[in-house]
Amino acid sequence: MSDALSRLLRERDWILADGATGTTLFDMGLMAGEAPELWNVDHPDRIRTLYRGAVDAGSDLFLTNSFGGNASRLKLHSAEARVRELNRAAAEIARDIADGAGRTVIVAGSVGPTGEIMEPMGTLTHAAAVEMFHEQAEGLKEGGVDVLWLETISSPDEYRAAAEGFALAGMAWCGTMSFDTAGRTMMGVTSTDLVKLVRGLAHQPLAYGANCGTGASDLLRTILGFAAAGPELPLIAKANAGIPKFHDGHIHYDGTPEVMAAYAVLARDAGARIIGGCCGTRPDHLAAMRRALEGTEPGPRPSLDLVAARLGPFSSTSDGTGEGGPAPRARAGRRARG
Repeated sequence: MSDALSRLLRERDWILADGATGTTLFDMGLMAGEAPELWNVDHPDRIRTLYRGAVDAGSDLFLTNSFGGNASRLKLHSAEARVRELNRAAAEIARDIADGAGRTVIVAGSVGPTGEIMEPMGTLTHAAAVEMFHEQAEGLKEGGVDVLWLETISSPDEYRAAAEGFALAGMAWCGTMSFDTAGRTMMGVTSTDLVKLVRGLAHQPLAYGANCGTGASDLLRTILGFAAAGPELPLIAKANAGIPKFHDGHIHYDGTPEVMAAYAVLARDAGARIIGGCCGTRPDHLAAMRRALEGTEPGPRPSLDLVAARLGPFSSTSDGTGEGGPAPRARAGRRARG
């Protein structure tokens, strides 16, 4: 395992992460219901193109095509016995792209939720979840990732299980949750809850924060919630490029490169150190974000009014800690990250 991310965090005020995986792969021909992870061996050239797009746009860190690469998710495609193979392949391709970049680029091994509900509400035991995360981590480790990257998590129990699984693999990690229900995750976690959760972990992440959700405005409100709680670790912001809308049978995101550039600067000023995009974020968005971060002097912590004025209104009146409810919005599936 490389400690490149820790070094980069010591050297830099901010790090540009990547954008959407699923959006890009769907543009390449991935069909709804397909497992993107199978492309790591069936279409490695397309995965190389995915990774290279982020690096060429200026990303300092990009995630592997392994979001659904655990045994539970791969079982839906009769590929549960291929966890290590598919994750290793995702990481090996990424390692090659990063090593040829001519600058420091971090390979982060993407790890998504198991897709199951943990006990007592569901049937997935803590031990089984830990082993799923451990197995995936070992495959990514074999392929040469610098760090593991847990993302789009809603359950605190699953977050804890992942931390344990990553510890068994001896891997450093980062972890984000998706706050998509009036400022809370689908399992009710608030921004302050996550800060407390991270503080109590035996195997703490290098950085943590929020990804996906309901748009850049809401995600920055969550980042401001983290910052207000006094986090000791670097914060991550990876917002969707706008709001998903259905058009001609496809999901499109309405965030322009200009909007994502404004979001990136506000995210930095709100306290995020690792800044990227999630669903709908393409290389042109990333390039605009890089230019904005390099060309704009740091400013004061933004107010909620400023965030709304620059990026659009919030989807709910509450940040998860109040009484407000969610505003009506579209929801998109998350089989493929981004």
